[in-house]
Amino acid sequence: MADIFEHANELLQSIKNEAPASADELEQFRIKYLGSKGSIKNLFAQFKDVPNERKKEFGQLANSVKSAAEEKLNELKSSLENSAESAKPDFDLTAPGVPHNTGSRHPINLVQEEMVDIFSRIGFSVAEGPEIEDDWHNFSALGTPEDHPARDMQDTFYVADSENLLRTHTSAVQIRMMESRKPPLRIITPGRVFRNETISARAHCTFHQIEGLYIDKNVSFADLKQTLYFFAKEFFGKTKIRLRPSYFPFTEPSAEVDVYWGLKNEIDHRITKGTGWLEIAGCGMVDPQVLENCGIDSEEYTGFAFGMGIERIAMLRYGIGDIRLFFENDLRFLNQFKGEL
Repeated sequence: MADIFEHANELLQSIKNEAPASADELEQFRIKYLGSKGSIKNLFAQFKDVPNERKKEFGQLANSVKSAAEEKLNELKSSLENSAESAKPDFDLTAPGVPHNTGSRHPINLVQEEMVDIFSRIGFSVAEGPEIEDDWHNFSALGTPEDHPARDMQDTFYVADSENLLRTHTSAVQIRMMESRKPPLRIITPGRVFRNETISARAHCTFHQIEGLYIDKNVSFADLKQTLYFFAKEFFGKTKIRLRPSYFPFTEPSAEVDVYWGLKNEIDHRITKGTGWLEIAGCGMVDPQVLENCGIDSEEYTGFAFGMGIERIAMLRYGIGDIRLFFENDLRFLNQFKGEL
């Protein structure tokens, strides 16, 4: 009989020593002690063998064993649940996600990159220079006379207490390249320029240009025309261009470049003023005096130059009617270009 009581006490001590560390181990604990075939049920099955005078004592001991097992089970179950709860993230994984706004490429950047890519395919490399320039690189070396209107305050931003100015074109970079490098030169100079103009739907005091320069032996006007034809075909898909005589201080002869846009709809009529032709660039053969100003022998070398306004090209590409939209940082406008690469 002592063995039954001894077994019950050993079972009680065993329950106290148990320390399940996971849900699986806790389930094994439950089955072992409180299951239908567990140790406690077997313990109660031995109640019939206990003498009547000790049944009360054994019953109390067996109940204490069962209570100890149940308390241990509940305590460990609660502890494991709290531990699992604390390990969960402090947000609902099943809740719908909050969309994050993504940025987009600026249309000026997109167009500039495409233009650079087109000219790079025919041997042009990118050259850059400072936005604050001196008179020599911005005007004098390019053959701009002292009394030319472009030098006046209404066209140029001059730096206070200085002879420097904000460059009015990226031709200044071309001068720097001709001074520092020997021919042959084949460069494009994209960048921001500044002119003291009234801001309107068609003009701005800050805009972007991309200019090209090719200096080598026997460079001809035909080379210039073929270069511009290649660009018009690659960028616009247009295969018909024309060059109209014009004037620039640093090129001779000079021309304006038009592409035949067509007259298929009302927009075509409006942007071409009913002619079907659309101006995209200015160009010409580099004036020999400009070459000499930069230390290049004009008897040995010739060259051509051209320049385009990137905003104007972007307005044509995307059908934008107001140049001011490029500079206002309006997300409604910029978000339209999210699909562009």
